[in-house]
Amino acid sequence: MSTITKSLNAIGHELSESERQISLLENVGLKSFRENLNEVSLYPLKPTQLDIFQINIGKMCNQVCEHCHVDAGPDRKEIMTRETMQLCLDALDKTNCHTVDLTGGAPEMNPNFRWFVEQLSAKGKKIIVRCNLTIIVSNKKYYDLPQFFKLHNIELASSLPYFSSSKTDAQRGDGVFDKSIRALKMLNEVGYGIEGTGLILNLVYNPSGAFMPPEQNGLQIQYKTKLRDGFNVEFNELFAITNLPISRYLSYLVASNNYEKYMEKLVNAFNPVAAAGVMCRNTISIGWDGFIYDCDFNQMLELKVSTNTSQHLSDFDLNRLENRNIIVNEHCYGCTAGAGSSCGGTLA
Repeated sequence: MSTITKSLNAIGHELSESERQISLLENVGLKSFRENLNEVSLYPLKPTQLDIFQINIGKMCNQVCEHCHVDAGPDRKEIMTRETMQLCLDALDKTNCHTVDLTGGAPEMNPNFRWFVEQLSAKGKKIIVRCNLTIIVSNKKYYDLPQFFKLHNIELASSLPYFSSSKTDAQRGDGVFDKSIRALKMLNEVGYGIEGTGLILNLVYNPSGAFMPPEQNGLQIQYKTKLRDGFNVEFNELFAITNLPISRYLSYLVASNNYEKYMEKLVNAFNPVAAAGVMCRNTISIGWDGFIYDCDFNQMLELKVSTNTSQHLSDFDLNRLENRNIIVNEHCYGCTAGAGSSCGGTLA
């Protein structure tokens, strides 16, 4: 019997989905992430300073992507209210945080998205929106998003799994590649991704199978060449992000009998330099309901920050957050393998 089968048999069905995922990760039978951190004098993992608020403003999305760690989709009803957005704004005022990273789902589907962006813009924050591109062409009410993004000088990080339709559609759904190209052209038309405009359009690559991403700079050159020559599309940088073994991607790994091999790859590729630079050290993740997490992945596993007195925005305490121990588990290997991985691409 394989380790994965034993682990699955040991996990009771009475557990929540997040508890089942954590149990599976802990029972994989490989060297623990805590052990590796301890050997390079990084355990317990501590924050450096708080620079970035990453805020999930809703799990509703117009797509259902196979690799999505949020389990986002059209049927998700979890949406951040304006009241919780105001708590975010109030918490930001208590920090020197310079960047707000808005994610989802498709964050643009939150009915208060534009109001929130306007409030953040008025505070002078750098705003990043994780736009899936197809939302721009999915409905007439979103057609003006490129102009709205430009008005507030928003930096865009947009997933495009590959520079061909076959691989992109296989991961994100039929017709997604063509819609993404249409959206990219609309963004280019208002200046996004065009040298000298200052309007930043970055693309995000996620592997479509049980493997780590290739070297980021080389892949970026391929993307730029293929998109420019084939579609007359321009962008700024490519971020190559490792898929973490949670949620839908974990289900894929288990169903395809790739879980153990994938985890072995991540563990064997542990990089102390990447570990020292993981994004949870200068970022906190805010859930749609106002709860606080060390990162977006811990949020999906329902692992709130370790300081009990500041687990929600209503009880925000910067000092406690900056002095907490960051919660780690085996999924964290995804951020420290090889050149490392973060929402801004490789780390080392």
